[in-house]
Amino acid sequence: MLPRNLLIANRGEIAIRIARAAAELGIPTVAIYSEDDAASLHIRKSDDARALRGKGASAYLNIEQIVATARGAGCDAVHPGYGFLAENAEFARRLDEAGIKFVGPSAEILELFGDKVKARMLAERCRVPLLRGTSSATTLEEARAFFASLGSGSAMMIKAIGGGGGRGMRAVYRDDEIAGSYARCQSEARAAFGNPDLYVEQLMPHARHIEVQILGDGSGAVSHVWERECTVQRRNQKIVEIAPCPNIPTALKDLLLESACRLAHEVLYSSLGTFEFLVEGGPGAGEGAFAFIEANPRLQVEHTVTEEVTGIDLVKAQLELAGGKSLGELSLEQKDIPSPRGFAIQLRINMESMNADGTTRPSGGTLTAFEPPSGPGVRVDSFAYAGYTTNPNYDSLLAKLITHSTSPKFPDAAAKAYRALSEFRIEGVATNAGFLQNLLRHSDFIVNNIYTRFVEEHAAELTAERGQHPKFHSQAPTAGTAQATPRLAGAKIDSGDPLAVLHHGKSSAAKTPASAPVSVAAPPAADIATPEGTIAVRAPMQGTMVSIDVSVGDRIHRGRQVAVMEAMKMEHVIRA
Repeated sequence: MLPRNLLIANRGEIAIRIARAAAELGIPTVAIYSEDDAASLHIRKSDDARALRGKGASAYLNIEQIVATARGAGCDAVHPGYGFLAENAEFARRLDEAGIKFVGPSAEILELFGDKVKARMLAERCRVPLLRGTSSATTLEEARAFFASLGSGSAMMIKAIGGGGGRGMRAVYRDDEIAGSYARCQSEARAAFGNPDLYVEQLMPHARHIEVQILGDGSGAVSHVWERECTVQRRNQKIVEIAPCPNIPTALKDLLLESACRLAHEVLYSSLGTFEFLVEGGPGAGEGAFAFIEANPRLQVEHTVTEEVTGIDLVKAQLELAGGKSLGELSLEQKDIPSPRGFAIQLRINMESMNADGTTRPSGGTLTAFEPPSGPGVRVDSFAYAGYTTNPNYDSLLAKLITHSTSPKFPDAAAKAYRALSEFRIEGVATNAGFLQNLLRHSDFIVNNIYTRFVEEHAAELTAERGQHPKFHSQAPTAGTAQATPRLAGAKIDSGDPLAVLHHGKSSAAKTPASAPVSVAAPPAADIATPEGTIAVRAPMQGTMVSIDVSVGDRIHRGRQVAVMEAMKMEHVIRA
């Protein structure tokens, strides 16, 4: 039976997406929002909205508060979206104890795939290929020993056991990078997932990232909804997704689809899920050159491209599966799944700028203009609007631009995406739109000659000015445009102040412990009154100070780590 009243335990664009799917099924929805998120558009897209105590991500991670809110609102089901509590087995169990349906896999499946080491053990049992790696929580010393065992010229990934979304994950190419990367991964994993445990695996340097969408009804019946290309990434976070995967050999694709279905069937998978693989050697990789890396037991950010090429509403399917329907009753058995028609591309428009070395800098401010493109085969999923002031406590994703071309030629799909992006007007906040335009015009992207480190290795040309990209939108002057990259500085040094201002005089500033992050305001440096003999230092982004790693009197060389800032749910090392 379908839910009678659905609480959406998320925010932003995915909360809006779920509310729309529920509305089409006649299900009323209840939105939730933290104290600092009352301006988010998702609140206006549900039938009801309930405030949470607390600010930032912590409010959306408060299991007891969300369960109590669901009960108070009379909800008999909760959809977690993605991120936050979407893969939290404890959350699923607490809802079950409260008599509320969790829209997603069982707690046992969440627990299995929430631990990437256990997921690797499942793949090994099912004889699905794996990368060489550790099989339990790995200490820094064990990580160093594993790296040494790989031999000269090899590299490894440090990964959070309970992670996802690129957080708690870093590539290591030299022994002297291990300690710093390990510390950042551990800190991000603890903050994002509540679990600091890490493991390591060998890095496949020239690989494509391909995932398979799965549907299951818990009986052992499983269907795949084809594959997606998720190779274009930065900092291990996807920024462009494509369905289906262009120019993959048929034999290799069949192996990936069969492997994903085998893993899902083995655990009697229920609801939506994605099984992810690395494929070695680029588009011409031979049969068998792949390895399973992880499973995501939830709705994915990139579910949109699969929907566009198949016509299947995955969120509605998820809600109906949660209501107890079988794949057969939903006409979603494998024989019913249509073959992909044409190509769909999703561009993640993020609030960030990219440097020539591939590093990114989050941005923020107030949107003075937000005019999405439209037309046949153009879809925009977003929570943004003109006048909205962004919040650094959440993800950098501002909008998802999805285009669908029915042409069997992938270059036609790339051209359509480029045109739609050129119609998108966003002002007041710096975004990665220019980078995406360069990417869509890059000859290697157009023929899908890409790999997971493509962005890092081509960052200089992808961030270069290549003449003026066309702007197929209104360009009326806008007054009061906000500062694209807010600045923050040491306004005052009091006892316990998190901002250490380095100077040649006396100071009471001290190192800030990593366990006590402090949110910092961002006024212009010129407006700040600082103690005599000090100089205000502009921070490179809007965010939260996690630690200050230098003290007055320290000798600082170029490249030395001086601080760590958290912005858009990622930690950024600030160097001299």
